Amino acid sequence: MIAVAMSGGVDSSTAAVLLKEQGRDIVGLSMQLWNQRRSLPGDEVASEEQELKRSGRCCSIDDIWDARRVAAHLDIPFYVLNLEDEFEKTVVAPFVGSYLAGETPSPCILCNNYVKFNHLVERASQIGAEKVATGHYARVRHDQALGRWLLLRGKDTRKDQSYFLFGLTQDQLSKTVFPLGELSKPEVREIARCAGIPTFDKPESQEICFVQSGSYADFVEKYSGIQQDKSGSIVNAEGRVVGEHAGIHRYTVGQRKGIGAAGKPQYVVQIEPGLNHVVIGENSLLQRKRFALRDANWIAIETIEKLDGPIRCDVQIRNRFEPQPAAVWMEDGEVLVEFDSPQRAITPGQAAVFYWDEVVVGGGWIKS
Repeated sequence: MIAVAMSGGVDSSTAAVLLKEQGRDIVGLSMQLWNQRRSLPGDEVASEEQELKRSGRCCSIDDIWDARRVAAHLDIPFYVLNLEDEFEKTVVAPFVGSYLAGETPSPCILCNNYVKFNHLVERASQIGAEKVATGHYARVRHDQALGRWLLLRGKDTRKDQSYFLFGLTQDQLSKTVFPLGELSKPEVREIARCAGIPTFDKPESQEICFVQSGSYADFVEKYSGIQQDKSGSIVNAEGRVVGEHAGIHRYTVGQRKGIGAAGKPQYVVQIEPGLNHVVIGENSLLQRKRFALRDANWIAIETIEKLDGPIRCDVQIRNRFEPQPAAVWMEDGEVLVEFDSPQRAITPGQAAVFYWDEVVVGGGWIKS
């Protein structure tokens, strides 16, 4: 049996359609991750209009209802897993902590790594499912020569989501199915339409599910209960104070808006949490070649520590970034990456994922 992670969207719904058409025994699982009606300190009571806006976000109550409708249409069993505690502990709290530490987090990757595939695989096995399927645009295969499970880009390069899945372990990959890996988005919608899926034309969610106001900084302040003054200095590259900020969690490397600098365009080039400084400068100062990595996960290789020297690969340092050639190696217990040419806004807290063509070698998190 295969447990299909059903979010209520067209992708996961189509994944279920394809598996059922193949004659597979499937069950639908939805995950309740965040209480959309939860109030944080300082929140006002939501109006009816605001509640409707919340319902259009990823993993909302309406999404779970849509998933239930699809499961009923396909005549498959359906269950809802309450993973709110796990989600808050492994996604929301690190998201807030990362911003307060001067980083720019990627909560969707944390959710995939520590909730959707970690807890989902475990819960699925408890109901007798040997594998888990999702609607991600990626592929997985076993390489007998290497003796390893490999993660590959989805065939539709515009929708490829392998970047968000770099943290999957060998055990998780061995139990994962990506039915959409060979398809394009238009093909997926057409399959859903022909199958009579009620959500075949549902728009894609673009928002982070737990940030209801649209302001990450406001959420960080409310969730962490910030009461004291978090203001500090904005300094230039020479260390001269040129302004004041209202908290480093309101800035990210590469940002231009909200700095308030006059004259030539200025950008955030570095955040120094220890000094509570936001460093600004011209665009040229954002160009860098080398950075260090933390919490690396390796997929196509066992570990970089056993290699004699650097590996050559293409490195992607954020979503919608064209991977660039680089060398990756281990030095003094630390994974280092050096691009062949300088790249703009290498941002602490974001993921760096390594590719050999369409194969994910591994990845990790850019350090401060």
